[in-house]
Amino acid sequence: MDTISVPVPPIAAKAFPVTDTSVADPAPLGLAAFALTTFVLSCVNAGLIGKGGDFVVLGLALAYGGLAQLGAGMWEFKRNSVFGATAFTTYGAFWMSFALLVTFYAGKLPAETVPSAIGTFLLAWGIFSVYMTFGAAKVSVPLLVTFVLVDDTFFLLAAGAYASMPAVTHMGGYFGIATAIAAWYTSAKGLLGRMR
Repeated sequence: MDTISVPVPPIAAKAFPVTDTSVADPAPLGLAAFALTTFVLSCVNAGLIGKGGDFVVLGLALAYGGLAQLGAGMWEFKRNSVFGATAFTTYGAFWMSFALLVTFYAGKLPAETVPSAIGTFLLAWGIFSVYMTFGAAKVSVPLLVTFVLVDDTFFLLAAGAYASMPAVTHMGGYFGIATAIAAWYTSAKGLLGRMR
């Protein structure tokens, strides 16, 4: 089987060398999956989707946000992109764990532990996102903006959960919508920049 060589942008090659380009760049797929799922959940968190409609995100969280990003992460491993592999695999796992938490476990939490349990879940993801932001800064400005916004989103949502303050959660939802828009932009830029 012949291997097709794809040129790698110099800044990306410098920051994260790719040794195998026999697999197409999975980043646009991973970013699109992250963006769409984040957008829908953020509309729930912002209060734009009312009670009962929030379950619409669970299918997305498992299939697109979860499995599609997990696949993108595995393809990033194949391309020897440590940053991309870590980001997409971890955020894919986030979406799957979120769907499992909401579907099977959140309803079993004692009411008095819900704020701290959900707040800690979101805080932990915010901590992961912060150190990934340093890696994003070495890739591109649009990716850095996406990560800064997702950091803010996780910390606002965590604060809203800890304090049981819907207004803070709504603000986190609006930051999540901005995150989704930034991720879509970054995905489109990566996709359209590689089309021939």
